[in-house]
Amino acid sequence: MKKFVAVLSAAAMMTSLAACGSTADTAASSAETTASAAESTADTAAADSYKVAIVQQLDHASLDEIRVAIEKELDAKAAEKGITIEYKDFNGQNDATTLNQIGTQVVADGYDAIIPIATLAAQCMTTAAESTKTPVIYAAISDPAAAGLTDIDYVTGTSDALNTQSIMDMMFAVQPDIQTVGLLYSNSEANSTTPIAEAKAYLDAKGIAYVEKTGNTNDEIMTAASSMVGQVDAVFTPTDNVVMAAAAAVSETLTKGGIPFYTGADSFVTAGAFATCGVNYTELGTYTADMALDILETGVVPAYHVMDGGIITVNTETAAALGIDYSAFNDLAGQVVEVTTAE
Repeated sequence: MKKFVAVLSAAAMMTSLAACGSTADTAASSAETTASAAESTADTAAADSYKVAIVQQLDHASLDEIRVAIEKELDAKAAEKGITIEYKDFNGQNDATTLNQIGTQVVADGYDAIIPIATLAAQCMTTAAESTKTPVIYAAISDPAAAGLTDIDYVTGTSDALNTQSIMDMMFAVQPDIQTVGLLYSNSEANSTTPIAEAKAYLDAKGIAYVEKTGNTNDEIMTAASSMVGQVDAVFTPTDNVVMAAAAAVSETLTKGGIPFYTGADSFVTAGAFATCGVNYTELGTYTADMALDILETGVVPAYHVMDGGIITVNTETAAALGIDYSAFNDLAGQVVEVTTAE
């Protein structure tokens, strides 16, 4: 009888231990499931939230237009997709030291992507992101190869490559008797290197003389522009950020001197220049923002994109002041946009 009772007791203990073991296993499994769910929720939250740094090289109308378009598109895409896109603006004031400091800060703060606007900003951000491979999606680089921004696996963006020949063709379409062309640019501006070389080759081929004037500050650019009055029949400036910063004053000086000012961007024209044939910077900013978001969502960094140009923009007030009939432009482009000088 004692043996029977002992056997029953042992059986009861084994059953109890088995039950405890089952409860513990269930609890452990439940904890693992909860942890997994929490991790999944955290991953989803991270995927639905991005931090983007927008680094503008300096203040001027073209770059401002691009930045505003980028921000507007990021806001629109965030609302459309139900995600959070936090962005912060930085401005390098056209100073390499300041831009490098911004790059160091942006990388240290863990931004998911960097959108630099203009060449020097893009170069500085590319260097800063080298160790982390943070995606750099630049905006408005006229010649990415010349700027050293190609064949880098974490760098891409949009190019506003200028069709210099089209602008030269415009010039001679409305001024067939041009004898001398002024070339106004900054010799420190990478965007100007290729277009100026192309302009010289074009003019050499036609046997047209040209005068080069350069500067690296507003005062130097204004002095250069003023010195061209009485020497040239027209002036050409590519997508030069240094000249753009003084575009309104340069345009006024040249127009008063009876000299049409042909430029590389429509923002020059709204500042008072005569005409351009190039890209739309609002479209470029929008495309850049879309490109950045695609990279954040897919992790795939594509080749840079050259924006479509071919849009002729004319300042009607400047044309009237110069007495120029620009109807010939209608035969040179698919679209001619008329603007007036912005306040």
